Amino acid sequence: MEKPTYKELLDAGVHFGHLKKKWNPKMAPYIFMERKGIHIIDLNRTLECLDRAANALRQMAKSGKKIMFVATKKQAREIVANAARSVGMPYVTDRWLGGMMTNFTTIRRSVKKMQNIERMLQDGTFSSITKKERLTLSRELNKLEKVLGGIANLNRLPSAIFIVDIQHEHIAVAEAQRLGIRTFGIVDTNSDPNLVDFPIPGNDDASKSVAIITNYMAEAIRQGLEERKAAKPEKEAAQEAEA
Repeated sequence: MEKPTYKELLDAGVHFGHLKKKWNPKMAPYIFMERKGIHIIDLNRTLECLDRAANALRQMAKSGKKIMFVATKKQAREIVANAARSVGMPYVTDRWLGGMMTNFTTIRRSVKKMQNIERMLQDGTFSSITKKERLTLSRELNKLEKVLGGIANLNRLPSAIFIVDIQHEHIAVAEAQRLGIRTFGIVDTNSDPNLVDFPIPGNDDASKSVAIITNYMAEAIRQGLEERKAAKPEKEAAQEAEA
């Protein structure tokens, strides 16, 4: 698992924070300096935090836990959806529905409805309905898929969430806190790093910066999943030896 280098983080613009006047004083330990009215993030701290977060995510994936990726900002959506899909993890990139985790049973009902419409449109159940009705159902399906497609296979609450821009996704952060779900997040200079368990100081606006951090987190999860897979045969062999 290749950790990004200091230079790679620099090239991706991870160090660019917000204007000084927009800063959150709690970010002081992660700020290197101020240049032309803009706060510059200390990339040495970013590297330390990346390590902590990646190790924790790797362990979680290794023990079979689900990690949900959350990013509804335009410039981060595709990056985050692709990263989550690459490791088979759930994601929310269209919009965060209030209660997505705190009211999980209701959300699951909507997912089931989406899956039923999808199935019926495919297996010919709706063959006798009019074109107009079919169009209405297709539209409803598209709408549901946009919002819930990324969590269609999530049967229970995730054990952790990884968030791009904790201020933008404050509802997701609050729901995770209420449920005791572990939180990992890219935290810019205008946010409070204490709101998440594993803050990663970095620029949460530039797509290059979001990509380098998100892809490294996905890589850590992939490694955890591979370790889990490798440990299975060993476990089975040990059980057989005991039998």
